[in-house]
Amino acid sequence: MNIRNIVDLPDAHPEVSLGLAFEHGAEPVLVIDPLEDRIIDANPRAAALLGYGRSDLRSMRVSALHPGQLPALIVFSQAALLKGRYWTQALSPRHADGSQLSLEYSAAVLPTSAGQWLQIALHDIVERQRRMVDQEADLFMRSGIAEWQRAERFFQDIERENRLILRAAGEGIYGVNAEGITTFVNPAAERMLGWTAEELVGRDMHATVHHTHADGRHYVNHDCPIYAAFRDGTVHKADTEVFWRKDGTPFHVEYTSTPIRERGGLLGAVIVFRDITVRRESEEQLRGALAEVDHLRERLERENEYLQEEIRIETRHRGIIGRSAAHQKIISQIELVAQTDATVLITGESGTGKELIARAIHEASRRSSRPLIRVNCAAIPRELFESEFFGHVKGAFTGAIRDRIGRFELADQATLFLDEVGEIPLELQGKLLRVLQEKQLERVGEERTRNVDVRIIAATNRSLKSDVKAGRFREDLYYRLDVFPIESVPLRERLEDIPQLAQHALEGAIRKLNLPPITLTKADIDRLMRYDWPGNVRELENVIERAAILASNGRLRISLPEARAGQGASVPQPSQVRLVREDERKQRDRDNIVAALNVAGGRVFGADGAAELLGIRPTTLISRMKAFGIKV
Repeated sequence: MNIRNIVDLPDAHPEVSLGLAFEHGAEPVLVIDPLEDRIIDANPRAAALLGYGRSDLRSMRVSALHPGQLPALIVFSQAALLKGRYWTQALSPRHADGSQLSLEYSAAVLPTSAGQWLQIALHDIVERQRRMVDQEADLFMRSGIAEWQRAERFFQDIERENRLILRAAGEGIYGVNAEGITTFVNPAAERMLGWTAEELVGRDMHATVHHTHADGRHYVNHDCPIYAAFRDGTVHKADTEVFWRKDGTPFHVEYTSTPIRERGGLLGAVIVFRDITVRRESEEQLRGALAEVDHLRERLERENEYLQEEIRIETRHRGIIGRSAAHQKIISQIELVAQTDATVLITGESGTGKELIARAIHEASRRSSRPLIRVNCAAIPRELFESEFFGHVKGAFTGAIRDRIGRFELADQATLFLDEVGEIPLELQGKLLRVLQEKQLERVGEERTRNVDVRIIAATNRSLKSDVKAGRFREDLYYRLDVFPIESVPLRERLEDIPQLAQHALEGAIRKLNLPPITLTKADIDRLMRYDWPGNVRELENVIERAAILASNGRLRISLPEARAGQGASVPQPSQVRLVREDERKQRDRDNIVAALNVAGGRVFGADGAAELLGIRPTTLISRMKAFGIKV
């Protein structure tokens, strides 16, 4: 139907008189202009049947009275204009209260000076069907083949009578009979499907273009909404399916399948479709972009939360200070292992700078563009270990009010520092081992498996070997962590680093406390070097900061626990002890190591070994033996 906008629609055309029969007839009648898509008039019975005022109907479009029924309206009006008379039960006008009426339309051409109008009588379909049921039953019983041929002729009439409209339409339009066989195809459908009309007419349309779902599953024609239209007599719409081109490629479509009736029988359907591939791709891209934005936002929020937490923690200097052989050995080990993804186990007493070593390894690695994620295993409650490490989903347990990513997921493509790893409960060590081996995890309360790429650096002040023997630590986890061990030497075994460490700590305290310049004297250094530092570098920093606060006239006031100063005695006065020269001290230390080796029978390690007799670590003893040139 060629629809044009009408600006000033008159109530009636003065040159046309509809007559007394129209006004006072017992039958509801509409007069319409099909080419202009408008209702010219409605008699009182029609207005009462439809529930509208006559003036309202005169200002209404025919298509507005029949929402969503444009294909059937086109078929009906064009057939009536061409044949002079026509009737249908395919149209259901909308009552003023919003309900759909079931009526039968009988149209006759009404020639006027304004053009060809249609006078349409409206009949109650139930009553009409009651009168015709016997005739129709007899017709279908006698002429099954004739009915099929009549349907074919009907669709041919539709195509012939609406050829101009079908050619001009931008949407694809085709018809199928009650067997699903194609009866006509317009040019737009040919272009979209890649088939010619000659190739498609006479073929099963579902088997040709609608045979498979988008995911590759076979599409049974019984489930097809297009076929359902001429089975149940209702209009079916879909926008989540695909049609298949002749070249075998699919495209997303939105279609409407409208049933076609003739003499009370369903003859088939007219299908109007359009290609919505671009729209679907845009929607998919938008959904993907939004999902990526959500993922990145969540990740950035977690990283920001973690980094803010780290900022609040008082951090020490990033550099590892010192010139001792032990310090140089650690630097060499860091340089060796940093460029790999090997797991590192850092051992040593509390306060020796294990976290500094971990940070130095991370910052020298290829993962340095991402943060070092630190987990203090000793500070996590036993019941929250899984959630802290692997994350959880909303509702996984009481208090889980939102999804939360764990430290492993947060450290993806980065480094995870497991401080005090020996404090992980034994029953959870197996889950940690699985993640280290398989690089996969599941959040608490979720079945989805996630892949992670995490470099592990672990640290402990305990003897994990002893814990393994005592059954407190899994042996397989220990060997998984102990790939590249680094020992953080206690401060008392690298006393030559104290001057640099003390000066660095003093400069940091001055900046932190906004103090005036303070001098670290040689006497201060000597006193610091006579202390055995059970708290290691952390204790040294605290002592220096306290001394800076108590400083007077630019001089530090160092306060050391007297019980441990000078190896358990009060700080000695020069008159109480004999001063030992450096060469004498070195010779004494060398002689002491040689004596211990002789007593131990040349053994360094194990029970009653030289290291145990001297009360130092075997690695420390070996380092000193190399320095003194002692060979076993």
